[in-house]
Amino acid sequence: MSVFAFYLFAISAITGGLFTVISRQPVHSVLWLILAFLSSAGLFVLLGAEFVAMLLVIVYVGAVMVLFLFVVMMLDVDFAELKAEMAKFMPLALLIGLVILMQLVMAYGAWDSAHGASELLANPITTEHHNTEALGLILYDQYFLLFQLAGLILLVAMIGAIVLTLRHRKDVKRQDILGQMFRDPAEAMELKDVKPGQGL
Repeated sequence: MSVFAFYLFAISAITGGLFTVISRQPVHSVLWLILAFLSSAGLFVLLGAEFVAMLLVIVYVGAVMVLFLFVVMMLDVDFAELKAEMAKFMPLALLIGLVILMQLVMAYGAWDSAHGASELLANPITTEHHNTEALGLILYDQYFLLFQLAGLILLVAMIGAIVLTLRHRKDVKRQDILGQMFRDPAEAMELKDVKPGQGL
């Protein structure tokens, strides 16, 4: 049953990734990518990494992909013009893809299993730590500085994306915080003495 589930999830992940790339509709691409993530989560469950599988489902499928789906569906993007712009860079993209494919072939040719890996797969060592606890010990103890550095890199990337996409339009009314802080209460409001039966 586990072998059948492995092949089912593996074929679903490959199919989802393939149709994510070749699908013509952006909404369909996002849905196929969700299928690929769910299949990858199933593979993690088969490996015994339930925490990573739930993290993949909650963070990527539940947050990132839903956000992508809303952005694609709500933004009025002219995809025909976008594809026409991308067609100009197709030779460069094919060259980069060929280089990456050659690197993958070279890495696969030099692949070598670690000493004793087959024995560990046949007889896994049971430790006193659960896999979630072991993952936390590795991330927050052994690789703590690298984990923090990855967070800083993501923060810089987020700030850079905000700065690059921020557009100040004149027809949009924005909040003037300094004007609100330094306003004079005597000039900000006016008291009217309204007599009974009269209007303003």
